[in-house]
Amino acid sequence: MEKKVDTPRGRLAAFRGIPGKKPARPGVRTCVAAVLVTCLLTWAGCKQQGGPPPQGAPEVAVLTVQPERVVLTTDLPGRTAAFLISEIRPQVNGLIQKRLFEEGAEVKAGDVLYQIDPAPFEAALASAKASLARAEAGLVAIRLRVDRYKGLLADKAISQQDYDDASAAMKQAEAEIAFCKAAVRTAEINLAYTRVTAPISGRIGKSSVTEGALVTAYQPVALATIQQLDPIYVDVPQSTTQLLRLQRRMEDGRLNPNGTNQNKVKLVMEDGVPFELEGTLQFQDITVDPTTGSVILRVLFPNPDRTLLPGMFVRAVISEGVNEKAILVPQQAVSRNSKGEPMAMIVNAGNTVEPRMLTLDRAIGDKWLVASGLAPGDRVIVDGLQKARPGAVVAAVPLMKADEADAPAERTASVSVQ
Repeated sequence: MEKKVDTPRGRLAAFRGIPGKKPARPGVRTCVAAVLVTCLLTWAGCKQQGGPPPQGAPEVAVLTVQPERVVLTTDLPGRTAAFLISEIRPQVNGLIQKRLFEEGAEVKAGDVLYQIDPAPFEAALASAKASLARAEAGLVAIRLRVDRYKGLLADKAISQQDYDDASAAMKQAEAEIAFCKAAVRTAEINLAYTRVTAPISGRIGKSSVTEGALVTAYQPVALATIQQLDPIYVDVPQSTTQLLRLQRRMEDGRLNPNGTNQNKVKLVMEDGVPFELEGTLQFQDITVDPTTGSVILRVLFPNPDRTLLPGMFVRAVISEGVNEKAILVPQQAVSRNSKGEPMAMIVNAGNTVEPRMLTLDRAIGDKWLVASGLAPGDRVIVDGLQKARPGAVVAAVPLMKADEADAPAERTASVSVQ
């Protein structure tokens, strides 16, 4: 009688039906055959229909490119400047008796700021008036003499020379009176100049002199400076390169200048907080600064709370126009080749990875504005780029984001110029 040995090799031989060994059970063979047939039929059906990629293809998240409306703006650095500036200087010599304003306060046109000692100018005015009175008194006697000589000349009682001398003396007296009147007017003006007044309304700065200081007429150092801060100017330099690029975009039809109010300008403060009021573009200078290659844009902003002060650095957001068919892709979807050129990986109709060279316009938030290289309907790989190789077959999965459901239909794009 043959002895049965229960070993793994013996069990494997029995399963395969090796001659001389115990045959395998028929049910097991039928199950294995059925599984193999099912797998073959499934593979054949997928290949015949051109359906999803074969099992085991790496999954990548793709974004289907769709055009959208984007308002394009330019973010330019600028500096604020006062609407009106007046440097206060004395127009006569003298000692400062009083300072009649508070430093940093608001003053109105005509307010007295300084009082210069008026005593010397009052004396000069009195002297000029006395000279005028003396000249007017002398004119009366000379005029009467001329009237008498005129009658005597008709009777041949005096010579023509005597009459001519009297007439010349009267004219000299009249000229003396005119000169004295001018001296009186000059003395009055100088006396008025001892009261230094504000020529404009605005905020006055610190005083450079104190009471008792000696000042001279039209001195180079201003006594104080008044600046009108509401409204206020913002001077923004714009490079000629950017200006020419903007003109070409409009000529090519890539920008619609009528889609937005280009005269309205927004402002961002130094701390990054937007200014609550909009400004109006006043003019664009026609002269290019040869040292910087830029032209100046002047914008007028209302400043009722005096938030903006002269000399502050700000950023002006200037409207360029509207791109009705802008193509935006996430920045993580764009990579660089060895030459530093931007490129993106797309999944074509055959689920094959294909590289695509891009031309980028600017960054808009966390996305790139693509000028060329992509078309509506392209599936751009956003996530899984490390698994995507050109020519490889991948399984494309739509990129889903929670915030895209509430995204606005219109975006605002800004390019920042340092």
